[in-house]
Amino acid sequence: MITDYLNIDDLLTDEQKLTRNSVRAWIDKYVIPIIDELNQQHRSPIELIKQMGELGVLGSFIPEKYGGSGFDQITYGLIMQELERGDSAIRSAASVQTSLVMYPICEFGNEEQRMKFLPKLANGEFVGAFGLTEPNHGSDPGSMETKFSDEGDCYLLNGSKMWITNAPICDIAVVWAKNEQNKVRALIVEKEFEGFSRPETFKKWSLRASATGELVFDNVKVPKENLLPNISGLKGPMMCLNSARYGIAWGVLGAGFDCFNTALQYSQERKQFNKPIASFQLTQKKLAEMLTELTSAQLMALRVGQLKNENKATPAQISMVKRNNVHTALKIARESRQILGAMGISGDFPIMRHMMNLESVITYEGTHDIHLLISGLDITGIPAFK
Repeated sequence: MITDYLNIDDLLTDEQKLTRNSVRAWIDKYVIPIIDELNQQHRSPIELIKQMGELGVLGSFIPEKYGGSGFDQITYGLIMQELERGDSAIRSAASVQTSLVMYPICEFGNEEQRMKFLPKLANGEFVGAFGLTEPNHGSDPGSMETKFSDEGDCYLLNGSKMWITNAPICDIAVVWAKNEQNKVRALIVEKEFEGFSRPETFKKWSLRASATGELVFDNVKVPKENLLPNISGLKGPMMCLNSARYGIAWGVLGAGFDCFNTALQYSQERKQFNKPIASFQLTQKKLAEMLTELTSAQLMALRVGQLKNENKATPAQISMVKRNNVHTALKIARESRQILGAMGISGDFPIMRHMMNLESVITYEGTHDIHLLISGLDITGIPAFK
């Protein structure tokens, strides 16, 4: 199996490699044997979330004081890479829990909120969801319609969110909504609140092992102590998305390498015209180009990880690596499927599953085109969104 053509491991610490290898072993033992069946059944493996908590991958960069592992950003990326080698749904569950739920509570919450929610999220006792996207507003969150009003002893929340990972199984949701002054704020909504429902979304051709659904708020009374006090405006959710997008840039490398190595092994074993198809020039061209692009994507992710560790990574840099790496992984999945021919669509191999998952990843947490425009704005100084 090839996963490190340029000896990038030489740039990692022993702790980073040990953590990655532990997650890799867990994926091999607990995810790989069941993931194709889960996809066929359209079932989310909620039981694995508790195991991820025990493994320390939930809230990996959250301080140990709050139940996290206190890892650096490169370790977080390596964890996401191994999880997505198993399946994008597994990485999505951990990514949402860490970057979109635990991170905002840690960064924007008060000490009471941190101590109440973060340890249970870290150990997998609680499952979290992130409510930003709405039925009518995806790439334009500033136009959100979900709102809350001050009712004296509580806030009254109304609206809905759509395409929410972990929604049907969540215990809490960090929900972004507008107050009476039209300011975007964040509320922690707990599953037992009256008027809060979480219908599941079915009939998906992608991320079939992910629990996806809606968050619906019908006059939900939210205690005032559940408002995150230290953030106002769209800067908050964008900071969360930056963290998640960075994790995605690493995660898709796992899917890409899994496709590449599957195609490599198959090409060495599959014979046509009395010799393995790996001996044909066009097959070798595909394999060489795939490994080159994956290695380039690895180096981009590593460099942005170094910048994040120094608090120097810009949103535009994160957008660039997210867009590039997802696009690269999806191209590699498609090329790998061609090498396998008809067997490429079989559930006996992971390629079609990864390909369909990546069709979602390329348009969530910022579509491919939106990330191009973020880069364009950073290059030219001219916004092209409107």
